[in-house]
Amino acid sequence: MPGKAAETSIAGDTAGYRSFCRVVAHVRSAPGSDIGVEIWLPLEGWAGVFHGNGNGGFAGILAGGYSGMADGLRRGFATATTDAGTAPATPLEGDALIGQDRKWRDWGRLSTHVMTTTGKAITNAFYGQAAKRSYYTGCSTGGQQGLIEALYYPEDYDGILVGAPVMNRTWGHAAVLWDYAAAHRTPGSLLSDTKLRLLNKAAVATCWKQGHGLAGDRFVSDPMSCTFDPAVLACKGGASDACLTPAEVETARAFYSGPRTAEGKTSYFGWLPGSEMPDTFGWAFLQKPINEQPPFGALFKWVFGADWDWKSFDFDRDMPLVDRRLDAIVNDATRGSLKAFAARGGKLIVYHGLADTLVAPGQSVAFYERHAKDFGGVDKLANNARLFLAPGMMHCGGGAGPDAFNGTLGIPPQPPGYDAGHDIFSALIDWADGGKAPESIIATKFASDDAGKVEMQRPLCSYPKKAVYRGWGSTTSARNFSCAAPGAR
Repeated sequence: MPGKAAETSIAGDTAGYRSFCRVVAHVRSAPGSDIGVEIWLPLEGWAGVFHGNGNGGFAGILAGGYSGMADGLRRGFATATTDAGTAPATPLEGDALIGQDRKWRDWGRLSTHVMTTTGKAITNAFYGQAAKRSYYTGCSTGGQQGLIEALYYPEDYDGILVGAPVMNRTWGHAAVLWDYAAAHRTPGSLLSDTKLRLLNKAAVATCWKQGHGLAGDRFVSDPMSCTFDPAVLACKGGASDACLTPAEVETARAFYSGPRTAEGKTSYFGWLPGSEMPDTFGWAFLQKPINEQPPFGALFKWVFGADWDWKSFDFDRDMPLVDRRLDAIVNDATRGSLKAFAARGGKLIVYHGLADTLVAPGQSVAFYERHAKDFGGVDKLANNARLFLAPGMMHCGGGAGPDAFNGTLGIPPQPPGYDAGHDIFSALIDWADGGKAPESIIATKFASDDAGKVEMQRPLCSYPKKAVYRGWGSTTSARNFSCAAPGAR
């Protein structure tokens, strides 16, 4: 189809995007498989780069990759996305995949590689030459897609940027089910928005006192080091909005602990102190049904059938069945090695908001430490892979902390600049093209009542370093913080 008029948006109403040719293709390489691919090809000024983008949730629609594609187009890249082969599913609804085993495999492992090989072939045919460089960006399910590329298709991309990557898909969905079940255990177990704000305020204040945050911040700087028991808010007399009932305390504890066995042994990660807010995809979302079922509960219907009832689910009894059926299909990000990707010079950046309540931040830390051990230490892994943790940021963006640092995302505002110091995708490109590895990225928080007003900036540090306040100057300025090794002051 013809490209849009020069320097107009995809919708044709906002300046900023060059003309491009849009191609939509379907790859049907096996019975039951139908992987949708969309690619935008700049009509002028192609930079010689192929740019792949991820999706979200159960995927199923191509629009899930459009925000990343818009950024790629701005840079002059040929830019592509995929529906992950799960149509007619949608990001929040996966019932359409019941009995569709091949579609689960496309979603869990194959579709991004198909998008990449197909997109590169179309790019080559359109321009008459192959792309010289290739980069990938994605968050959530898109993060998982990027890790699969690095682990199993190391030749596909020179640089891969992933945020909040889903790794253990089965237990990630189980964690959401665990929360939903806790909140609906009794009529009084649900945490209202008022109670969530109460919890959040208490958690942040407690972590301040323990030295894991700065007074005045509305978020926790280091929630993984903070210990918080919601019982400090237990009602001493009658129930009120200023305290938590015993049932509400039990629900909050379940959210923090994550799934546990009947004997109390930890099965998976919980959410961190400071993540309690009732924002989009926050704790309130985890308690609300989608089509009369727990959020993302369709995955369990794939195993137990369309008539599955969450109320009868027993984690000790049923999760082994879920893993036997799905682990080998959807959990490949928990396995594999980055060594082949590193051997060819590939660069990987993972980032994760510490107030995320859809994908556990602890999962990204565990992933990075596992691969550091495989490489012989963090210093060796850091030559090819870096992890950045964003205090106060929720799932892919949002939250009380600075969240604008990635031009490929449509959730938070765009960063104030696209230089490598403020935009993590630019930092990846510079690194993958032979520049220095990024030690820090400045994250920006814009005022909610004035989109152009910077409220604060903080550095995100290459793990395991953390941002430490120098002790003088405004805490809203990144220049008054430095990246220090754990335990340093």
